[in-house]
Amino acid sequence: MRRNHEIDYRIYGEEMQYVEVELDPQETAIAESGSFMMMDDNIQMQTVFGYGAPPQDGFLGKLFSAGKRLLTGESLFMTTFTNTGAGKKRVSFASPYPGKIIPLDLLQLGGKVICQKDAFLCAAHGVNIGIEFQRKLGTGLFGGEGFIMQKMEGDGMAFVHAGGHVFEKELQPGEFLRIDTGCLVAYTQTVQYDIQFVGGIKNTLFGGEGLFFATLRGPGKVWIQTLPISRLASRILSYGTTKRKEEGSVLGGIGNMLDGDGW
Repeated sequence: MRRNHEIDYRIYGEEMQYVEVELDPQETAIAESGSFMMMDDNIQMQTVFGYGAPPQDGFLGKLFSAGKRLLTGESLFMTTFTNTGAGKKRVSFASPYPGKIIPLDLLQLGGKVICQKDAFLCAAHGVNIGIEFQRKLGTGLFGGEGFIMQKMEGDGMAFVHAGGHVFEKELQPGEFLRIDTGCLVAYTQTVQYDIQFVGGIKNTLFGGEGLFFATLRGPGKVWIQTLPISRLASRILSYGTTKRKEEGSVLGGIGNMLDGDGW
C-alpha cells in the first residue's frame, strides 16, 4: 500500500522530452519551479515552501525544508498541482535542456534514491525531496557533485532529468564500476559511492578527463548520463569565445566558411 499519491504518467519526445502526469480527483503532483508546461482545466496550482508535503512542525518546518533546497542550488519554492475536478486530469512538465526524463518508482527502489543536485523534475505528492550529505571528505571535495546531493524518499513516482542519453545499470553484489564524476545521475541507497584518483603523471596532466573517477560498488541500480550539462556549457562557451589560431589567414577563413561562420 502506497502512502504517497499514486499517479499515472506518459513520457513524450526524444531529445527534448516532457512527462504528462494523470491525476485522479484530489491527487496532487509536485514539481520544480519553472518545469511546468501545460495542464487541463480544474487543476489548481499552488506555490509552496519546501517539497510540498505537510511538515510536522508548522512554519519552522516549512522554512527548514525550503532552506535545505537552497543548499542543492534549487529555488525556495515548489509548485503543487491538484486535480479539483470530478474526472481524470493531466498536467505536463518539460525538461530544461536536451536529455532524458527518467521515471523512478521509489516503492520498487527501496524507498530512497540519491541524485545530482539539479536532477529533480516532478513527483507524486508525499515524496520527500531533501539533501544528502557526502560523509567522506574526499568524495565531497572531488566527487563532482560536492558535499551535497539531492535525495528522494517515499513510495511514489518521481521523475529526474539529465543531459544526453541516460541508461540504467544494475550492479551485482561486489560489482565495481568507475565513471566520470559528472556522468553520475542517480543511484539507490545500497550502492557505495566514492572517488578514486586517476593516477599516472601523463593521465593527470594530459588525459583531459579530470583527476578523479567516481567509483560505485554494488549491489544496486545506477543511472548514468552521456552529456553532463557542465560539459555542454563548457563546449558552448569555448566555441563562442575562442578564436582559431590561424584566424586572419587563408586557412582560417576556409575553416570558418566550412563551419558556416562566413569570413
